[in-house]
Amino acid sequence: MPKMKTNASAKKRFKLTGTGKIKRKHAFKSHILTKKEKKRKRNLTQAGLVDKTDMKNVKLMLNI
Repeated sequence: MPKMKTNASAKKRFKLTGTGKIKRKHAFKSHILTKKEKKRKRNLTQAGLVDKTDMKNVKLMLNI
């Protein structure tokens, strides 16, 4: 049986933490930043965690 391929877009977007959770970046931080408040942009900079409802799909994409 051939090896499972890792989804290339997922491997660029997600990182695994030491405890097995999956880290992600926030969306809406790439362009049209002039109309967004400083506080909103600052909060989008910080990394978040993938929600438990999406964890199964992300793990399938990463072959974890």
